[in-house]
Amino acid sequence: MSRRLLTALLAPVAVLMAVPLVYIVSLSLRSRDDVLNGGLLPSEVFWRNWPDTFGAIDLPRHLANSWVVAAGAVALTLAIAVPAAHYTARARRSGERLLSLVLASYCAPPVVAVLPLFYLLRTTGLNNTLAGLVLVTGLANVPVAVWLLDGFVRRVPQEIEEAAWLDGLGGWGVLRHVIAPLIAPGIVASGLICFFLGYNELLFALSFAQETSVQTLPVALSLFQGDRNIQFGRQAVASIVGVAPVYVLALLAQRRLVAGLSAGAVK
Repeated sequence: MSRRLLTALLAPVAVLMAVPLVYIVSLSLRSRDDVLNGGLLPSEVFWRNWPDTFGAIDLPRHLANSWVVAAGAVALTLAIAVPAAHYTARARRSGERLLSLVLASYCAPPVVAVLPLFYLLRTTGLNNTLAGLVLVTGLANVPVAVWLLDGFVRRVPQEIEEAAWLDGLGGWGVLRHVIAPLIAPGIVASGLICFFLGYNELLFALSFAQETSVQTLPVALSLFQGDRNIQFGRQAVASIVGVAPVYVLALLAQRRLVAGLSAGAVK
């Protein structure tokens, strides 16, 4: 397929993908009455949404909380998922059973775990804390990471591990010095995907963070949803502020993400 033909085919897709972003920017520059009147572009630019949004909520704090929770959850997820994926890929029948059990736990709707997790966090004193959100979010993303990393480990020849054992490395030494470097693209790709999942997580953040000081950005966005009045403009401003850094991260890590997922799909 020629480059020009590929560009012609992907151009409409790119335009369609850009429409929601353009509309969010448009909403941030429109008054509530202008939004209710319909239309894609503002009839009159309304700049007050931006200062009003930063005055209504502590947006920088909510944004920082989201990054702390997402980054901490990724660290916890990978710390559990890397050795778990190594076990599921190498332990044969028991490994297959563990993988099935882990994936089955991800099939249940997360809302069924809210009540027991709430009592668990309250008992341990982690309710209304960033550490509690990191713990819950990190554990919730373990099945995704194990599922992704299992394929990467299976593509590492087992003879390499056997040679490391003959050289005197133990189980953790093989995992740290042999397996982890070889599946590094998969670790990066899994970490990025789990970061995006943790950054966008709303249910657990809404259930376990009632205090404003520990609320994340998705919870802050829900604060603009009133019973009768919805602050469309302010919600759009907060969305732009929250989405912009994640888009930058996705663009910077795009090559590694695609390379990691492609490496896991090709034997």
